[in-house]
Amino acid sequence: MSKEQVAPELVSKEQVAPDQVPAGQVTPDEAGPDRAGPDHAGPEQVRPEQAAQHYFTASPAAAHRPGLVQVVLPDLHFECVTDAGVFSPGRLDPGSRVLLETVPPPPARGDLLDLGTGYGPIALAMAARAPEATVWAVDINERALGLCAANAARAGLGNVRCVPPGDPGLPGQFAAIWSNPPIRIGKAALHGMLSGWLGRLGPGGQAHLVVQRNLGADSLQRWLQAGGWPATRIGSRSGYRVLQVTPR
Repeated sequence: MSKEQVAPELVSKEQVAPDQVPAGQVTPDEAGPDRAGPDHAGPEQVRPEQAAQHYFTASPAAAHRPGLVQVVLPDLHFECVTDAGVFSPGRLDPGSRVLLETVPPPPARGDLLDLGTGYGPIALAMAARAPEATVWAVDINERALGLCAANAARAGLGNVRCVPPGDPGLPGQFAAIWSNPPIRIGKAALHGMLSGWLGRLGPGGQAHLVVQRNLGADSLQRWLQAGGWPATRIGSRSGYRVLQVTPR
């Protein structure tokens, strides 16, 4: 895949549509470890060509800046390696935290999907909570997939498979999907991505999506319902909604 191409099946959370964020500006969660959080004084300014390389490539051009993130949940603790060029490299982003502290336990067995895995905190939590299941951690970002695989190995979780969206080994159905989806890619791309993956929910399966209220959680819920997917809000905290979606 060339640097100009983006796979239609999945756009990484890295890949923010230019009509959603001003050119040359990144959000705190997309900034590096030394730019995220309350001490961040303002948006990082980068040249437009740098922004394009950062957001729209399977192989990020950002210089490597390895880091560590402590993922501490009520029932789990992981130390994850991170790097520049992946989503929220400086901390467990608040949306993923709300999701992981809200969702019911995953199915004990079967194929489970983390859609847009990044460096893998959601996939690792799924795998630890369902050790007899196989967790498919999917992302277009090759750097993210490498980090996810390394983090699964560090955690001793042999039931995680970190793969791109077109991997031939991906199953046709999933017993559960968890995702902090890339809302900023724009509605058309987001709806196309979700339609494809939600269509692979098996009978009795459930998807759980976390979406920031200010970025369209309620409109996404209405779109899902209008498309025939029963969608219920099961949690709301810190400006984020957790939606439970079942097959249509």
